[in-house]
Amino acid sequence: MKGKKFYVKAISALALSGILLAGCGSSDEGSSNDTASGDKVTIDIFQNKVEFKTQFEELVAQYEEENPDVKINVKTVGGGTDYAPVLKSTFSSGEEINIFNVTGPQDVIDYKEYLTDLSGTKAAEAALDGTLATVLDGEQILGLPVNQEGYGLVYNKAIFEKAGIDPSTIQTHEDLENVVKTLDSKKDELGIEAVFALPGKEAWVLGDHLANAFLADEFNHSVVESFNADTVKFEKGDEMQRFLDLMNKYSVQPVLSLDYSQQVEEYFSLERVAMIQQGNWVFPSVEQMDEEVAQNIGILPIPVEGYEGSIPVGVSSYWAVNSSADEAEVQASKDFLDWMYTSDTGKEAVLTSFKFIPAYEGYDTDKISDPLSQDVYRYASEGKTIGWIFAGYPSNPWGTGVAGPNMQQYIDGKMTWDEVEADSIKQWEEKRK
Repeated sequence: MKGKKFYVKAISALALSGILLAGCGSSDEGSSNDTASGDKVTIDIFQNKVEFKTQFEELVAQYEEENPDVKINVKTVGGGTDYAPVLKSTFSSGEEINIFNVTGPQDVIDYKEYLTDLSGTKAAEAALDGTLATVLDGEQILGLPVNQEGYGLVYNKAIFEKAGIDPSTIQTHEDLENVVKTLDSKKDELGIEAVFALPGKEAWVLGDHLANAFLADEFNHSVVESFNADTVKFEKGDEMQRFLDLMNKYSVQPVLSLDYSQQVEEYFSLERVAMIQQGNWVFPSVEQMDEEVAQNIGILPIPVEGYEGSIPVGVSSYWAVNSSADEAEVQASKDFLDWMYTSDTGKEAVLTSFKFIPAYEGYDTDKISDPLSQDVYRYASEGKTIGWIFAGYPSNPWGTGVAGPNMQQYIDGKMTWDEVEADSIKQWEEKRK
């Protein structure tokens, strides 16, 4: 087992204002639901991680079996549909939700009236130091971390080996470009249709993840600084454009009609492309499509000058509990989250079924089994990380509502890159007034 000092060492090296990294320690067993004394309590969960939908529903079924007085309904929104606007409209319509996802400080402000204080939960007590920083309001803890994630260029090791490419030699953009050209020149020999599958239909891939890699340095890799910033400068905008152009040029076309599920399942999992910009969360989907392929993939860094060999790592989102529900539902929601992250059954699922990198103490991180999560954990433990600052973007939301759509317009030839930057800066500043 790894010690907590891993987390402290890495966060000190990057001064990430308490967003990152994994470790282990000890915690008490999770509780079972004891709120229902006769009537069954129903919990409605509205969550955004399509990649572990099946595994999550299986764990929910286990919980219901152990707790017959609790019924849990799960609705998953993501993939080709942006979660944030759907969540907003769901609340506006008055639809009942007990547990939902928030992504950072702006969501905490936007949904403050619905957020339950979770500071008394066992999960909150077990959360790694710093992982709760973006969901704090005074002494209140208004969310529980789902997990820790990292992303970059997920690549097929067998294709790289067949092409005679050593992935460890890829550090700079020029290195990546040379590799891409080599792969492209050998497409027929390698049996691939293109080097990349860029899901241009997904604004979050562009406006959140791609942009984050090149904007993080402006905010000292701190989501708090990002959240408090009155403007964004696109200091590495030329690098961002260059990287996007490379993926677009050597991608399956048409890019703008390609969504997440097609990218992961139809192209990467079936070895029709060599690389995709994604993170460790894609592993369960790849494994379901082809177990052999899933065991032979890895993550390469997105090349950012000054941060060669590093990948973005952070807390992806948080579980929030709706305070407007009745007391029994609130308590049942807390009990379920405690059980998921602190019981032996829940912890085993988090590691081996969900394939998560835990954001809590009490986990044997040596059991991280899938190659993508192992890579993320290795980058993190070596301090080779880039900040997860997109959780501090302006609301409405800037990443998927402004930067991402602007990049889509650029790909479509309807905006110049200068216009992408100018409009994105303008709308950041307007949203922060």
